[in-house]
Amino acid sequence: MSEVSIRAAEPRDAEGIAILCNLPGYRFGTLRTPFETVESVKRRMFDGNPNLTLIVAESEGRIVGTASLQRFGGRRSHVGAIGMGVHDDFHRRGIGRALLDAVLETADDWLGLVRVELEVNVDNEAALALYRAAGFEIQGRARQSILRAGAYVDAFTMARLRPPPRGAEG
Repeated sequence: MSEVSIRAAEPRDAEGIAILCNLPGYRFGTLRTPFETVESVKRRMFDGNPNLTLIVAESEGRIVGTASLQRFGGRRSHVGAIGMGVHDDFHRRGIGRALLDAVLETADDWLGLVRVELEVNVDNEAALALYRAAGFEIQGRARQSILRAGAYVDAFTMARLRPPPRGAEG
């Protein structure tokens, strides 16, 4: 396998991310809809949201995975939500784990987040195993939460909790 690097996403990556988002397997496990355009990727990912960390996995100049960490504000400033996906042809190569580790390191070591949450389709066994291995626990089930290929799919809400930093009240 070619070496994979994890780095910050840049606007020049919009085309590669759009290609990724349009892959059937990637789309199946995410909330992306068909026919994602380069312009829609640019608007969604690069329109100056200061609380969004977006990273990509790259192999031989090709985007093979993405992950995001959205930090909330106000009384939820200790919470972030993640989303991620891996190229259809690059599953089971450790890319998902590398992306997840990178966003969790950002959440823990740079943002001091106490709670990181996500939603995952109940039938996405690979993602469920990855998230459980990283300390996420199922906290609920959202029935008919996602429309996928004409059918409603349930999603699990999962979260990983960390104790607040020393000296914090809680």
